[in-house]
Amino acid sequence: MAKPVRKDETYRFRAVEDEDLPLLESWLGQPHWTQWWGSPTVALAEIRAAMESIDTEPLIVELNGRPIAYLQSYDPHLEDDHPYADQPFGTLGVDLSIGPVEMLGKGHGSAMLRQFTEQLFAEGAPRVVIDPDPANLRAIRAYTKAGFRSIEERDTASERVLLMARDDEQVDIA
Repeated sequence: MAKPVRKDETYRFRAVEDEDLPLLESWLGQPHWTQWWGSPTVALAEIRAAMESIDTEPLIVELNGRPIAYLQSYDPHLEDDHPYADQPFGTLGVDLSIGPVEMLGKGHGSAMLRQFTEQLFAEGAPRVVIDPDPANLRAIRAYTKAGFRSIEERDTASERVLLMARDDEQVDIA
């Protein structure tokens, strides 16, 4: 059984590699993924495409050398019609899903998201956004614990989302 997150734990974020695809495929087939990601085949194809894109960075999150989550960051300003292009210039978007079911509910989601957004702020991002399904209360709680606040519900090309943001406290966002 997975233990709750400790305050001194540090997560490692590394690029997704071809060798990670079977693991991601196994995660995508789990109920806590299919509920929000849909078809594992389609989702895996999207991750493969992200591996080749310039606007999305797909990452594996490791804890003590063990892969425990998939995280991707993207720049909404690299697509002309992106639904978050209205956010301040430099804003980055993220998506996060914990892999093994036994890691859920332990505080890892909020802890790794907090660490990752701090890294993005250190690299110059003024704001980070995330967009859970409004019905995904587990994710919304984790994102709130990570410092994100709700902005508004929005319709994107494929779904309704709750747009949430965390701002770098060192940057004045007008």
